[in-house]
Amino acid sequence: MSKALSVDLRERVVAAIAAGASCRGAAARFGVSAASAIRWWALERGTGSVAPKALGGDRRSERIEAHAPLILGLVERAADVTLKEIRAELAKAGVPAGIGTLWRFFERRRMTWKKSRRTPPSSAARTS
Repeated sequence: MSKALSVDLRERVVAAIAAGASCRGAAARFGVSAASAIRWWALERGTGSVAPKALGGDRRSERIEAHAPLILGLVERAADVTLKEIRAELAKAGVPAGIGTLWRFFERRRMTWKKSRRTPPSSAARTS
């Protein structure tokens, strides 16, 4: 996985741009891409800081988490509901969701629907 460039380098590039250098000129001077210099300059103007955001992690689960009451309500109504059935109900409500998305939704809550073991045959069936 990639690693963000140091805040020190980012600050030097932004300082050069603030001192009058072009974004491309400052990028060439410090050996970074012009796109990075442009993004850092915009970040500085927008937030006042050039610190990188956190890398990695889950950035999309909040979309399905917003519909958690609906999903959990479906499970409460019918405990044996399948992921396909939940997906169909969500589609009716205008919420597109994949099977994998729903799987991870329930995995985060440690909710599983494993089938129970098959019961052994009765003693009458064994004697015949």
